[in-house]
Amino acid sequence: MTESTTGPASGAETTPDTTAVARPKLAVWKFASCDGCQLTLLNCEDELLGIAGEVEVAYFLEATRAVLEGPYDLSLVEGSITTAEDAERIQQVRAMSRRLVTIGACATAGGIQALRNFADVEEFRAAVYAQPVYFETRATSTPSSAHVPVDFELRGCPIDKAQLLEVITAFLHRRKPRISGESVCMECKRRGNVCVTVAHGTPCLGPVTHAGCGALCPSYDRGCYGCFGPGETANTVSLSGRLRELGMTDRDVRRVFATFNTAAPAFAEESARHAEESASHVDEVRVDEGGTGP
Repeated sequence: MTESTTGPASGAETTPDTTAVARPKLAVWKFASCDGCQLTLLNCEDELLGIAGEVEVAYFLEATRAVLEGPYDLSLVEGSITTAEDAERIQQVRAMSRRLVTIGACATAGGIQALRNFADVEEFRAAVYAQPVYFETRATSTPSSAHVPVDFELRGCPIDKAQLLEVITAFLHRRKPRISGESVCMECKRRGNVCVTVAHGTPCLGPVTHAGCGALCPSYDRGCYGCFGPGETANTVSLSGRLRELGMTDRDVRRVFATFNTAAPAFAEESARHAEESASHVDEVRVDEGGTGP
């Protein structure tokens, strides 16, 4: 009897497995924003070719008209939620995304457009639009995390290219992104910068601002503007005291915290505190001048 075998016959050629391995799908979404963070991805240039070889760019209207249906393995979301339509659409994006990462100050903190959160949005509409009745918006500008669960927040206005590449790489390999939570002051130290506040008395938000820019402004003898938002343990009260010592008024201190990340909790609380103190000071002046106050 001849023994049967399950393997290939002796001398027979084997056919290589040509089954293509599906690449993870990447989607990039825009909400209320200036597109700067999406452009950071496009500006990766040489690195972008490597990314394209590792992922399938399924949805990225800033770069291509080609659209592939979800679900998506990784979604990058730029921009804040400013309309009822936005609030509904971010829910849809979350539902079709295995991982969702918000990128930039608008998506992580509401952006500079969140200044509306502390004013009357109807006044803005009437001042800007000739026919505001045809314009629909919410009274607030909010981050995605106020509406859906977010897997990671990448800060910056705009975001840093190297940090973006690290986040994409980390999620492709299913590990935590190696993004430091240190302050801009640490970046200044590594660059050998002389502290602009200590040396020149220049107001600077570096001690309370999340690192990521490479200490760009202090490297040119300018104070940090807080583009990357508050750090994890930002002591804004202490810094505000130093800013007052440098001659800034409560109004000035309020304004330095009310820029790109105005609605980030740490900055918003400190800005509000100085707004109250500034208003209190105005009332005291009115009384001293013989007025009756509010």
